[in-house]
Amino acid sequence: MGIIVEAVYENGVFKPLKKVNIPERARVRIRVEIFGLLKDWSVDAQQLKDELREVHG
Repeated sequence: MGIIVEAVYENGVFKPLKKVNIPERARVRIRVEIFGLLKDWSVDAQQLKDELREVHG
């Protein structure tokens, strides 16, 4: 049986938006579906940093 868990990906870790009833260190399988504002957004992070640095110093 599976559940759907909404999460945010930060610093290499998926962080659930709500508490989940799963034992610590349990092995799970994750299927990632990006949605919302970032769904169709593709950007080179380093290029973005360089451009921001040019504009804002």
